Amino acid sequence: MINISTLLKHYKREDVRQAIIDAAQNKEIGILFGEKGFGKRPDVLVHTRDILELAKQGATSFHCSEELWSNPLQINLELKKQEIEELRIGWDLIIDIDCKFLEYSQITADLIVQALKYNDVENISVKFSGNHGFHIGVPFEAFPEKVNEYETKTLFPDGPRKIAAYLQQMITPFLKNKILESTSVENLIKQTELKYEEIIKDKEFNPFSFVSIDTILISSRHLYRMPYSFNEKSGLISIPIKPEKIMSFDKELAKPENVVVELKFLDKENIIKGSARKLLVQAFDSEIEKEENKVELRQKEFEGSLTAVPEEYFPPCMKNILKGLKDGRKRCLFILTNFLSCVGWDFDTIEKFILDWNKKNMEPLREGIIKSHINYHKRNKKKVLPPNCFNKQYYVDLGFCQPDNFCPKIKNPANYAILKQKITNINKTQEKNKKETKTISTEHSKQEAL
Repeated sequence: MINISTLLKHYKREDVRQAIIDAAQNKEIGILFGEKGFGKRPDVLVHTRDILELAKQGATSFHCSEELWSNPLQINLELKKQEIEELRIGWDLIIDIDCKFLEYSQITADLIVQALKYNDVENISVKFSGNHGFHIGVPFEAFPEKVNEYETKTLFPDGPRKIAAYLQQMITPFLKNKILESTSVENLIKQTELKYEEIIKDKEFNPFSFVSIDTILISSRHLYRMPYSFNEKSGLISIPIKPEKIMSFDKELAKPENVVVELKFLDKENIIKGSARKLLVQAFDSEIEKEENKVELRQKEFEGSLTAVPEEYFPPCMKNILKGLKDGRKRCLFILTNFLSCVGWDFDTIEKFILDWNKKNMEPLREGIIKSHINYHKRNKKKVLPPNCFNKQYYVDLGFCQPDNFCPKIKNPANYAILKQKITNINKTQEKNKKETKTISTEHSKQEAL
């Protein structure tokens, strides 16, 4: 238990209280009173003097929401989903990294920061949690207002969850290597007290058996510890640090008597608006890629067309995709490959066609990604249908679905093209037969007249 004099000495500091108030803007606040638990919710913090008064009443730490609200005090459990959506004006991305061993939390946090930078994110905040972990934050203002025709503020909790999953997937091979460079599996078993089969899963080292990237935080009204607030378990302060200082971080800096207030967590100044756009789009595309194998397993092998269906018979959604894209390139690579193979195109033609299409995209995919994707399908030797028309995340969400009069008759874009060509050919044959019949009839009439 933290001594009351230590608490008051820390929360009496004007710079500490001001930093907490700055971090409380548009946030729901939860106040922890030691072993007594949290106070009433929802709550807010407005004045610096409130923090000191609450500390005198036994408040040990202050927590805030990931979500941003127009009026946090209006939140209640009886609100309908739509009413909650109207109150929510945004959300900050918070990646919560935890491990009993600080050195592995440091490696993980550092890799997450590198992954964010790789995705062109500029405004990155890092905060020591106060015990064993770190919070990595990206302010809402760094995200675009809209993605795939959806307002970004409505993409909660799906957006942050997908980002967390994408980042975890991205850093996994590097995390494995970094940890095993510093220690051995045998030492990890002793250190973590885990069983061999927990650390080695499917013959692969699993760092997430003891390192956690917490997605529970990414849920409505979940709170995280505010900057410059106490951690009751350790007696240390949750302090912001520079991203480049993660690996050299020393807990001594988080002792109350050593805390220097010089950094903001989720600094809302000098934000490069839209700089996190690529991160959000890539995260959604990555989620779609994971579903690809599941889709192929669920769908029966498709016989498709024996001859290549010309572009003139393609459905509107495919024609729209072929104009070039701003978002959803990886999703559309998956769609096009399956679609073209099902309508009779050979893989050499598909590869050349998609490479040409890729040049029309605002930000083309790397050529290696396209070739690797097509080679996989070529080796698989199966024709698998592209996603069905009712699958909104592929066509509607990206704005490609603009149905014509023929669309209601079919359930899949490949069936559209094959059936459209077939009906057109039948109509042409019938028209030809009518003309031939009319010609024969005319000739017969002439002969009878003679």
